[in-house]
Amino acid sequence: MNPEAGWIVVCADGDIADGEARVVPRKKSGHRDDIAVFFSESRYYAIDDTCTHEDASLAEGWVEDGEVECPLHAARFCLADGKAMCLPAMTDVSTHPVDVRDGQVLLKTP
Repeated sequence: MNPEAGWIVVCADGDIADGEARVVPRKKSGHRDDIAVFFSESRYYAIDDTCTHEDASLAEGWVEDGEVECPLHAARFCLADGKAMCLPAMTDVSTHPVDVRDGQVLLKTP
């Protein structure tokens, strides 16, 4: 399947284990940051990969209860809306549309 304009293929549906993420490099997405596509509780989510507190990859964090915890200083972000849930992060991360079509996980590019 060729995705419609503005969507890129991340991986096949099922390639991301529960609580894990796949990073889409900024060169591929055209976004200012890498984008982490998470699979959690039977849903896909896409957020900016860099923690807003310090330069750490959120894709390397821990996922629990719809949130990802930064691996450096335990800041947490909501996967659904990108909100910073606790200190030390005070700034939200951006979210991105993600969809599953024809067995592929797709990310909407900016």
